[in-house]
Amino acid sequence: MERIRHKMVNVNGISMHVAEKGEGPVILFLHGFPELWYTWRHQIIALSSLGYHAVAPDLRGYGDTEAPTAISSYSCMQIVGDLVALIDSLGVEQVFLVAHDWGAIIGWYLCLFRPDRVKAFVCLSVPFMPRKPQMKPVESMRLFFGDDYYICRFQEPGKIEAEIARYGASNVLKKIISSRKPGPPCMPKDNAFGIKPDTPITLPSWFSEEDLSYYANKFNKKGFTGALNYYRAFDLNWEQTAPWTNTQVKVPVKFIVGDLDSVYTTPGMKEYVNGGDFKRDAPMLEEVVIMEGVGHFINQERADEINSHIHDFIKNF
Repeated sequence: MERIRHKMVNVNGISMHVAEKGEGPVILFLHGFPELWYTWRHQIIALSSLGYHAVAPDLRGYGDTEAPTAISSYSCMQIVGDLVALIDSLGVEQVFLVAHDWGAIIGWYLCLFRPDRVKAFVCLSVPFMPRKPQMKPVESMRLFFGDDYYICRFQEPGKIEAEIARYGASNVLKKIISSRKPGPPCMPKDNAFGIKPDTPITLPSWFSEEDLSYYANKFNKKGFTGALNYYRAFDLNWEQTAPWTNTQVKVPVKFIVGDLDSVYTTPGMKEYVNGGDFKRDAPMLEEVVIMEGVGHFINQERADEINSHIHDFIKNF
């Protein structure tokens, strides 16, 4: 870990923290919620040793990267703007893209808006979700999954932040990372994260107390508002992407998901991924990998296998 380099880069009007290692073709790694560049620690070490320049930023609102206050600062246009500026700062025309969770959502937007900047995309956990013009996404989620659906619960500024403060960042992070409950995540009003003070939370074998401490220290310093604002910009993204309705993603893609992932086990998702609609929306989708017995945080839980999957795909380009 000490061999990973760290720097600050000015991109799109903000200061962004970037972790990097190695020389060669650039692999850009995008983390999700509630994570940091650090989620890619295993991939950075492994892929840099294979002749690649591994680059993993803290996305805006996270870690040591600037966190603007306005929800509108977290739209897909702003985040993709950060990434294009970051790619420019690296002095390359194209990157290999590897992304997970919210990073994957932003990765799909990058591929949609600027396919010229992406050689190939290894997407973890979240498939492309085409814009549905009939209804705004948060309204649609509320209709399908109810008010307690986690994205609906994240909408009101300050409310979920107060619940996180009640239990402490470390306990909340531990609960999220250790959860393996399939299906759409719901958060009851009385105890959003299901934390019981008299019931200890056991970390999974692939995530140490040292890892948890790194995450918790950064979130205690930064807070969660920037990270939660990505969810609060869902409807804004829907509004801004109206010109791209029914547009296909024309980038070579490999999609990998765990069969226990809460995204994959959400009603309708398996049918979308495996039934042909995903391939229709992303016609250059070359491979779908369903990993058995694996939860959401796939790049950490099965680091060696994910490293191999990434390299096996990108070496073809």
